[in-house]
Amino acid sequence: MTSTTETTMDFVRADPRGPYAGAVASMVGYRQRHVRQRLHRGLPSPYLTFVVALDTPVVVGEREDDPDPVSAYGMLGPLATRPAYIDQPPAQEGVQLAVHPFAARWLFGAPASRLPGLALDVRDVLGAPADALRARIGDSDDWASRFDAVRALLAERARTASGAAATRPRREVVEGWRWIVARGGNGRIDDLAAHVALSPRRLRTVFVDEIGFGPKALSRLVRFERAVAMVRDQALEPESGSLSDVAARAGYADHAHLVHDFRALSGTTPTGWVDEERRNLQAGGHRNGAA
Repeated sequence: MTSTTETTMDFVRADPRGPYAGAVASMVGYRQRHVRQRLHRGLPSPYLTFVVALDTPVVVGEREDDPDPVSAYGMLGPLATRPAYIDQPPAQEGVQLAVHPFAARWLFGAPASRLPGLALDVRDVLGAPADALRARIGDSDDWASRFDAVRALLAERARTASGAAATRPRREVVEGWRWIVARGGNGRIDDLAAHVALSPRRLRTVFVDEIGFGPKALSRLVRFERAVAMVRDQALEPESGSLSDVAARAGYADHAHLVHDFRALSGTTPTGWVDEERRNLQAGGHRNGAA
C-alpha cells in the first residue's frame, strides 16, 4: 500500500498551438504533494517564466535566506543571469509557461528589458486579467480546460495590444535571436553583427534595448539551457555519456568550463543540481523550460 506521505509529482505538458504558439516555448501543469525539498533553484533561461499558482503563493528570493522575498499567486520571472530561490510548500499546483522575450511586449505590455529583477507579482504587470486567469484555471480540474484558459489570455492580450506594446521588435534583433538559437549559443558575435549588417556596438545596443542583455549574454543563456537539458538527460540515462561529453556537445571548451559556467549561472555544479532536483527529474520535470 502506498503511504499517504509519499512524495508525488505530476507534470502535464500542453502543445502551445494556435496563432500565438510562438510566444510560448512550453506550457506545463504541475501538481505536487508531500514535497520534502524546501527550496527549488530556478535556473536562468533565455525565456521569461510565468507561473499561476492555485493553492499556495509562489515565494521567490534572491538567495536561500532572503529576508524579503516576493510572494504572489501569479509570478513573472524576467530574464536573469543568476538563479532564483523558490520556497517549496508541501503541496503546490499550478501552470507554468516559458514565454519568448519578444512576446513580452504584447503579453506584459513592455519589452523584456523593462521587466527587472528576479521575480514580479504578475498583478503589478497584467492587472485584473491576472486574477481572472487564476480564477478560470482554478474553476476546473481538467488540464485541457486550464490550458485553454491560458491560450484565451494570450489571444486576448494580443488582440488588445496597442501603442508600443503592439510594436514588433527590430528585425535585426529578431534575426539575431534566430541566428543565436540555431547555433546553440556558440556563434561568434562578429559574425552575427555582419549577418544583420550592424556594428558589434550597435548590435549590442539594440539587443539590450529589447531584451535587456547583449547578444553575448543571450548566447551564454542559450548555451547554458542546452547544457542543462543534456545534464538532465545524462542524469536519467548515465550510459548516454559523461559530463565531458555534455560539455563538448553543448559547445564548452571542456568539462571544467562547463562546471565553471554552470556554477556562475546556477550557484551550484551540474552534479549538485542533479542531486537537488533528482525527484523532479525522475518525475519528468525540467523539460521544455519547465521546472
